[in-house]
Amino acid sequence: MSASNTSVEPMSPRGGRLISLLRSLSAFLVTIAAVALAGYLGWRMWQIYMSTPWTRDGTVRAYVVTVTPQVSGRITALPVKADQFVHKGDLLMAIDQSDYEIALANAEAAVTGAQADLDNKNLEAQRRAALNALVVSKEEQQSFAASAAVAAAALQQAIAVRDKAKLDLERTRIVSPVNGYVTNLQTQPGDYATSGQRALSVVDSDSFWVDGYFEETLLSGIRVGDAARVSLMAHPEPLPGRVVGIGRGIAVANAEPDGSGLATVNPVFTWVRLAQRVPVRVVLDAVPPSLELVAGLTATVSIVPD
Repeated sequence: MSASNTSVEPMSPRGGRLISLLRSLSAFLVTIAAVALAGYLGWRMWQIYMSTPWTRDGTVRAYVVTVTPQVSGRITALPVKADQFVHKGDLLMAIDQSDYEIALANAEAAVTGAQADLDNKNLEAQRRAALNALVVSKEEQQSFAASAAVAAAALQQAIAVRDKAKLDLERTRIVSPVNGYVTNLQTQPGDYATSGQRALSVVDSDSFWVDGYFEETLLSGIRVGDAARVSLMAHPEPLPGRVVGIGRGIAVANAEPDGSGLATVNPVFTWVRLAQRVPVRVVLDAVPPSLELVAGLTATVSIVPD
């Protein structure tokens, strides 16, 4: 038996072109699908980016307590320094007490004298009231009773002056009303402190918050209680927070009255209308111990969607 030789028929040029075309078509379709998916994902990310309220216009804020003496005098002690942390109740400054000690001594002496005068007038009125009409007249009895009442009023006035003098003496020692930092200290021992004029300021360390100024078009997506994320320019790690308030009013230039009380309205109106910005207050839930908050720092505020 003779073995037969098997031969493979070579592929025709037409079949090779078909396979090459199919491969090119498959690669094109895959590329189109990838581009379409990337475009869809980019569109969705853009929608989320535009619909999620956020702003770069944020500021760290804090309450600043203005320490104003209620009495005047030379500053004899100033145990604090600029930027020093103080606890509530710590001594900030002391004013010369000499004049106020003298005033208190005079007021106490006046109270003693008024008390003695009242006791004497009461005894006289009681003696006149015990006598009958044959010895003393009704008019004289009423006169002594009125003198006793006037002496009682004088005693109350002297007591009020004494209490005021005692209060002024206590006010010569000024203590911190809050926990915080002494800031921009310009006062020095020996300066004259004037009643009603600021002597120093304390930044309340327990009152820091962040104001985010959001465009009015984004307010519909913000509610009190929403979670927020705050990024400080000086601290890249985001800080968690929550919305505790939304501003209910901003200044309007056209509402300013003129000399006659009428509203001053600007007749010029540009074709570009900019959205007003409304402050939204955010409190920080946790601040790292290494982070030193400073009022006025720049922040980016984002509202975290549910």
